Amino acid sequence: MPRLVRWFVKAAFLWLILALALKAASLSSWGSAIPAITPVSWHALFVGWLTQLIFGIAHWMLPTIQGAPKQKLRGDERLMWMVFFLLNSGLLMRVLAEPMVVRGGSDAFWRWLLLTSAWLQWGAAVLFVFNSWRRVRPAIQRGMRG
Repeated sequence: MPRLVRWFVKAAFLWLILALALKAASLSSWGSAIPAITPVSWHALFVGWLTQLIFGIAHWMLPTIQGAPKQKLRGDERLMWMVFFLLNSGLLMRVLAEPMVVRGGSDAFWRWLLLTSAWLQWGAAVLFVFNSWRRVRPAIQRGMRG
């Protein structure tokens, strides 16, 4: 398993643990003291755990690019490191900013941070698709018939 894929999978595991801890906290008596704990836990679960795991495993398992040099068989690894950075920094920003915005704080900083987190996660998804698109090709182009 390539090093980058291990980073995606391990980060996904960490987000899973965080998401479940947040969900458990939301069900406890002091969970109501943290605004937006439920949506943050769902976001950590679906984007942090599930999407990140899918990105990492798909990067590893999608067909390689035919005719590419060995270091480019899976596309541009630097681009995928950027996906990793954007996705995780966007998630972390959301975990910090969303409770502050929901709490009713009128501070523009937290709203800006929440908006930035969404754009970072969107950018990660776009870069992932861009890097992976050429690896998903029709079977006929791969020489498989049927």
